[in-house]
Amino acid sequence: MKRPILIHPDPRLKKTCDPVPDLTDELRVLADDMLETMYDAPGIGLAAPQVGVLSRLIVLDCVKDENEAARPLVMFNPEILASSDDVNVYEEGCLSIPDQFAEVTRPEAVKVAWIDRDGTPREEEFGGLWATCVQHEIDHLNGKLFIDHLKPLKRQMITRKMVKLKREMARA
Repeated sequence: MKRPILIHPDPRLKKTCDPVPDLTDELRVLADDMLETMYDAPGIGLAAPQVGVLSRLIVLDCVKDENEAARPLVMFNPEILASSDDVNVYEEGCLSIPDQFAEVTRPEAVKVAWIDRDGTPREEEFGGLWATCVQHEIDHLNGKLFIDHLKPLKRQMITRKMVKLKREMARA
């Protein structure tokens, strides 16, 4: 089931999420719903707070080549264990900040630990777009948006555009 995506500014997007103590069928359904919502948007990542759930859950799939098999990842309680000293600059966007993009500098590679949808602990190193995406989504779990990495003036400009967008959506 597709879920509505919260649009910035929304206080729920600025809250730190609680760890998932136990995997439940309800949480697995949420993960499936989030994947469906992400693919439909379309996006490459989505965090639970973006659909109004303050739990440490993210989903991502950075496969863009249509000839390549999709690789949906569901991560409960993801945690960055290590980051490279080398950095990458990507033009990031966010489903909670539609049609706004900005260059963000992040570590080029990260090692992440998480629990998968079956309850199995996993660890993997991610590079390139995957590294950027997983860091972006984990930021959401800590109440941080990609615009929080920008200079104040640019961040305020984007926030004003989102306030205007929300007003227009409320009138529609």
